[in-house]
This record gives sequence, structure tokens and C-alpha cells, in this order.
Amino acid sequence: MDKESLILVEGQRVGPSSVILTGVHGDERCGIDAVERVLPDLKIESGKVWVGYGNPQAVEQNVRFAEANLNRMFKPDDTLSKSEKNSYEYGRAQYLKKYLDEVDVLLDIHASFTPNARPFVLCEMNAFEIVKYLPFDLMVTGFDNVEPGGTDYYMNRMGKIGICVECGYIKDPASTVKAEESIFSFLKARGHITGETKAALISHIHMYQLYITKTDKFSLTKPFGDFEPVAQGKIIGKDGNDRVVAPKNSVILFARNCTRKGEEAFLLGEEMDSPA
Repeated sequence: MDKESLILVEGQRVGPSSVILTGVHGDERCGIDAVERVLPDLKIESGKVWVGYGNPQAVEQNVRFAEANLNRMFKPDDTLSKSEKNSYEYGRAQYLKKYLDEVDVLLDIHASFTPNARPFVLCEMNAFEIVKYLPFDLMVTGFDNVEPGGTDYYMNRMGKIGICVECGYIKDPASTVKAEESIFSFLKARGHITGETKAALISHIHMYQLYITKTDKFSLTKPFGDFEPVAQGKIIGKDGNDRVVAPKNSVILFARNCTRKGEEAFLLGEEMDSPA
């Protein structure tokens, strides 16, 4: 597989257009391995599907990114720093935008560094009629507001549909199975291939806050699992000498210790009624 280029898989009938990306973070291997298994024999019946690596340099080096986080490079240029705009990932984002501009829906495959991570779909409400057919029981919204700049954010800004799937813990082989299931479920839901589809009843969490560190030393009070409940007033961590507490009953996501000011330490969300 050519790591730099996106590969076109085209059906014999006119139909929808989609992009499937993996390796936007180069060390999240589940989607990379799934695509490498699926792509050689992939055939679709209608429409066009572009498939490829988001960040081939990071994939080659097996690192999250080479110079900057690609999944923050899709914000407006005037919100990016000079170093971000000089990065390899900025140039890669411009390349990927040419494809995102041409298609209707994006599937972007990711994995978590949290052991025993719960798989989930990251999207906004405009994607529900597709994600209800994907192999997940949890939909998480709100990222466009609290953590903008991803591929899905870019699609949503254009009035299209961007879907990211978090397939589980990066070291769990089940995450690769989940990624492969996601690809085929997505292709069926989009009408690229035929096959049985079954809508699932899913839970819904809306993220309302991203905590950005204020000092170069942020430490959690304990390791937090993804979507672990945190009660109002609970101390989540210490940022320098200041305690950081939950402002209301919430669930926490992607919590980590940080060693630089301005890093993303954790997200907070709240449970919502199921959209189903």
C-alpha cells in the first residue's frame, strides 16, 4: 500500500462518495492493520471510496505525530501558530482537504491509550443516521466545540458528515477487529456495498469542557478510566499548586498527566438522552 497517496476504490454504479482514513495518529495501529487487511480485496458496488493513511510519516515512525498533531490542523489558518503552519502535518492536512472537499462523509479510525478503553463513536448529531448502524453502543458529541481541529470538525464545518471511531485500547487485538467491523458497517450504511444492517440503541454523552494546563506540571489524583464518573467537587488533579475539580457530576475522558503548559489534560462530559 502506498503510504503517501489515498487509494480510490470505485463501484460500477453511480453512488455516494466517502473517505476512510486511518493513521491520523501514526501509533494507533488498529485502523492501519485493519485497512491493510481489507484493502487488497475490497470491492464496492456503487459510488467512490478513498482509503489511506492520514499521517504517513507518523505511521512509518510509529509515533503519534512527526512535528504537530494532525488532528488539530484542520482549524482555520488564523488560529494556528507559526510552528504549526511550518510543520509536516500542516502540509499533509492541505493534501487531505482536497479529498475531504470532494466527498460527502468521512470515517476516521482511532484508538485509545487508556487500558480497558470503551469503544465509541465521536461525531455530531448530523451523523446519527449512519452511526446507529456502526458496531458501537456509545455516541459522543461536542468535540467540535471543546476540541476543534480534527478531520471530522473540518467536514462538519462544510455541512458534511465527519465520523471518528475510537476502537478501544491500542494494545488490545480486539481494537483491530472493531476497526475492521467499522469499515464494513460504514460501507453498508453508506450504500457502497449491500448487506444486512441493524440499527442499535446507543447511549449518548456530550462533552462540555476540555481542560488545558496552566503550568508545566499537571498530575492526576489517580488514573482515570475513559468515561469514569466524577462527582461534582471531586479533585481530578493538581495544576502546579492549584487543585482542579469537577464543576458538576460528569464523566471524564482521555485524562493524563502533563509536563507542559497548554496541554490537553482531560475532557468532561455529561450523559444525555439516547437519540434513538
